[in-house]
Amino acid sequence: MSLQWIPYVWDDLHPATHQEIERIEHELGITFPSAYKETVARYQGTTPHPAVFNVGRGTNVVNVLLTITEDEKWSTYSVMRAYEVVKPHVPEGLYPFAGTPGGEYLCFDYRTSPEQPKVVLVTVEMFIYPVANSFSEFMAHLHDGRVLLA
Repeated sequence: MSLQWIPYVWDDLHPATHQEIERIEHELGITFPSAYKETVARYQGTTPHPAVFNVGRGTNVVNVLLTITEDEKWSTYSVMRAYEVVKPHVPEGLYPFAGTPGGEYLCFDYRTSPEQPKVVLVTVEMFIYPVANSFSEFMAHLHDGRVLLA
């Protein structure tokens, strides 16, 4: 199944510039994975379809790929705003990149590997659950949630 991107924050695609991505990286003191930078540059503020991902014994859904571009009207969907929300409650090294319908965040986890961060889910209770070993793996495993019987 091929991945499609559906507008969520804005009515159409709103690409992020290389300079905007570099600015966020500089502010956070990290380097985002290349696959993420390519994706967010084209699809910030959109919803992937399919959007279901596995976490623990269940599933969850990607609601929106957080925005890099500063837009005061839509600041609640920005990477920096999400970071300010989770920063006081989680260990250093977690950086949000997407949100779920339940107000949870998918985050890059740089705690064990600054070069290849893992993907984790941070719940509203600030529990941390592993999701994928990389952003590329995370994206490759998105599905529509249907269980196929053999």
